[in-house]
Amino acid sequence: MNANDLIPDRYHGVWQRTLLQTPATHDTTTWVRWLQTGLWHGDLRVPPEADRTTPAGRAEQQGFGGTTLITHPDAGQPEVCTWQRQIDLQPPRSTPDAGHMVFEAPDCVHETGIHGQYFEVWERLPGSLGTRIALAALDATGAPTAERLLVAGRYLMHLRPRSAAWPAGTAPDDSLAEVVARHPQRAEDLLDFDISFGTLEHGVWTIERASVPALEGRVDSVTVQRKDQHTAWVGSARLPQRWQVLEWHAVDAPD
Repeated sequence: MNANDLIPDRYHGVWQRTLLQTPATHDTTTWVRWLQTGLWHGDLRVPPEADRTTPAGRAEQQGFGGTTLITHPDAGQPEVCTWQRQIDLQPPRSTPDAGHMVFEAPDCVHETGIHGQYFEVWERLPGSLGTRIALAALDATGAPTAERLLVAGRYLMHLRPRSAAWPAGTAPDDSLAEVVARHPQRAEDLLDFDISFGTLEHGVWTIERASVPALEGRVDSVTVQRKDQHTAWVGSARLPQRWQVLEWHAVDAPD
């Protein structure tokens, strides 16, 4: 990773969405966390009204991960943040996920949609600055996979994508709920996508929210150790052990 690839420090940390405004929606209750390292992001969104005991309810969640790009348009225009999604709980989009960003304060940023009509307010969580780590799980051959482990300050997010391919006929901008409704026999495979978020303190990971509801409230022992320039080991009962280092800025790193 080249230092020029890193996004500005002002974006680092974990951001909580406190408002979504669209022509049809005023939402202050959906649970949303965006974790941002120097380059990598993870995002999880859980609607409060979703009945997550059912496949249809779980399909209403959103979550994704990938790299983040900051660009500067013409003079006088707000800078643009683009979330380049490499994995996504929902089907592919037809337009980029990008917004104009205006920092109203160091810990508050306003996002206005470019390819959609929306306005969002994001507030940075205390304790989410300092350590920034991004890891990619390694498979049995030592090749990196799409599975990610991200750390920002005292927060950890794990992202494991589904292994199933989208069914034939899935079109850009279909919702996962629509795909599951068309292919109910494949619901579990399509929903087998784990994004888990919580705090990592003194080697204890407490999961606050997860796309798999049964994981919420779980407390696991997790240690993250860098072995060399390119590899790290994770000690955990349910996470892979060997990881590729994508980014490692260890200030008060997890013990």
